[in-house]
Amino acid sequence: MKHTISLILSVLTLSAVAQNPIIHDQFTADPTARVFNDKIYLYPSHDIPAPVGKRQDWFCMEDYHVFSSENLIDWTDHGIIVSQTTVPWGKPDGYSMWAPDCVCKNGRYYFYFPNAPKEGRGFAVGVATADKPEGPFICENRPIVGVSGIDPCVLLDDDGKAYLYWSSMGIRGAKLKDNMKELDGELQEVTMPGREGMPPIMVGGVEMKGLPEGFKEGPFVFKREDHYYLTFPWVRQEGGTETLAYAMSDNPLGPWTFKGIIMAEHPNRCWTNHHSIVEYHGEWLLFYHHNDYSPRFDKMRSAHIDRICFNPDGTIQEVKPTLRGVGICAATTRLEVDRFSMCSEEVNFAFKDSLNTFRGWYLSLPQKGSWSTYADVDFASLSQSLPENSVKGDVYFVANVRANEDATLVVRDGSIKGKEIARLPIQVESTGQRRRSVRGQWITLTAPIKYLPAGITSLCLKTEGAGIDIDWLQFKKREQYFNPVTNKAISSQPDAEGFIRRWLLLEPLDKPNRSNTVFTDTYLQDAFAAPPFHVEPHFVLPKDGQKIKVNKQTLAWHAIDSQHYNVKLFRFADQLGMQTYGVLFWAVTVIDCTEDIPNVRLTAGSNGASKWWLNGEEILLLSGDRRMVLDDGVSSRLTLKKGRNILRCAVINGPGMSDFCVRFIDEHGNPVRNYQVNCH
Repeated sequence: MKHTISLILSVLTLSAVAQNPIIHDQFTADPTARVFNDKIYLYPSHDIPAPVGKRQDWFCMEDYHVFSSENLIDWTDHGIIVSQTTVPWGKPDGYSMWAPDCVCKNGRYYFYFPNAPKEGRGFAVGVATADKPEGPFICENRPIVGVSGIDPCVLLDDDGKAYLYWSSMGIRGAKLKDNMKELDGELQEVTMPGREGMPPIMVGGVEMKGLPEGFKEGPFVFKREDHYYLTFPWVRQEGGTETLAYAMSDNPLGPWTFKGIIMAEHPNRCWTNHHSIVEYHGEWLLFYHHNDYSPRFDKMRSAHIDRICFNPDGTIQEVKPTLRGVGICAATTRLEVDRFSMCSEEVNFAFKDSLNTFRGWYLSLPQKGSWSTYADVDFASLSQSLPENSVKGDVYFVANVRANEDATLVVRDGSIKGKEIARLPIQVESTGQRRRSVRGQWITLTAPIKYLPAGITSLCLKTEGAGIDIDWLQFKKREQYFNPVTNKAISSQPDAEGFIRRWLLLEPLDKPNRSNTVFTDTYLQDAFAAPPFHVEPHFVLPKDGQKIKVNKQTLAWHAIDSQHYNVKLFRFADQLGMQTYGVLFWAVTVIDCTEDIPNVRLTAGSNGASKWWLNGEEILLLSGDRRMVLDDGVSSRLTLKKGRNILRCAVINGPGMSDFCVRFIDEHGNPVRNYQVNCH
């Protein structure tokens, strides 16, 4: 049975990274979003663990960050804009910097925030100003007179008038003066509830009328068409948790007509929710929070986004929280597919590291036939940049996966019956031989692309054979590390530094080595003792495209010209979708000389160990755990004979990124270049 996943069934069994939550390295509660300069700016509060001596089971916040985004996927942290230690009127150790807001008027940015004052009890609301939405912000020397409460919100009306709303004795609202720092109107003497024996205080504004009974806080007021909307977290039943609710009016200060729920209670009983609603690029968006990264403690929250829709009469349709959230992801970015849009019944997800939850989650497709979809993936940057009929050669699929049995991950366009984009085999250990993966361990594998979507689509992931866990997946455009040798009649020459770039490379042989420290001389002599082709005196030069069978592998030879002086074997294997670690590579090339070239030496470097032969004679062995270093090893004096010379090598590696470089030098250390290089 297919179903759409609503947020967090139980974070102990299903846990929620991009896109929801949207900030992945810190807690971001009470997210107020504003549009400035065609960007979304996010002003959340910042939950932190309570320091020693403070209440450990309550909210603790000491500063504010601001974030910005143009695509709702990638967020820039502009750093701290206000800290409790920089507020002149606030307690420097109050840890009470709750939900804020920010608006812009006449080119000036006004940041409103609550804090515990140095004198008295409760909360006050202050203002900090800046010339840019990311600051730097300068705090006013005193809070706004007449405001005793939390969760400030400011509405800038179409006529230029500004209104401040806050939570205290219900939800209150007041007009602001043009300076945006003072209430406009008389203050009233009020005795605050729960403060028996304390003197009354002077309070501004009026209580918003028409709202339902029950605990209310966190007002966010906005205008759409001719309607004013007062939205707020609301506990609608005793012992319950917060919903998001709303009322409507034709006046910014009411009276209000209660309309209902925007978002129901979180299923895992996270006690709070807090929000903002903005229009961005033609879409209305609801920003809210949940305790995804802190499933056992709901005082550490994280910001989410989902779309919000309106009925023709202006009322709001209830929003069902999603894992996928909003925003279009480029196919070239890492897609955290645990934020799936739809899935089969048995699909789930879990923390990659329960001790460091900010590492996010992985997706589990637990059995044959399990599937999920991930919406709004944009392939335009890939498809538009490719020449016609070049898809298979220029784009490939990458995924970080693990499995306990042989399985295949199939990626389709749009739905479970859509066109096949890629097919990724995952082979695990079998009796006596390690193949592509290790049972139960994460591994990054690649596969060629069979079909490339042209624009924005959904990806459907399905397992064949057995269950698969997926950390992330990505589509990459191949870098041009190699060019195929299309005209073998045209010889190559060593480059300006004498390095040989034309080779026949054999696809990698699986050769499991968990460490390169085993590459002793004896080990290497055994490993290289049986090349998968005839050697001298019966050596026959392989042909481009020729296939051979080695153990259970069928491998092909490729005639290539390297774009770099070092031949990047790792990339060669990666772009073929083959094993990149724990492998053995064979390479052969032909050196044609018009005359004998005596007294030369071969110099080589490799990652990891390598062995070199010239005309069937071993001339150099680079053993041990090596990195690729220019001229790392030097042979004895050699003679390149007139006519054809066969140079071949073997490179073996365990966990490293294999490559090699080789050239001939003369008695003075200068590169030798007076010969031709061929592969036929």
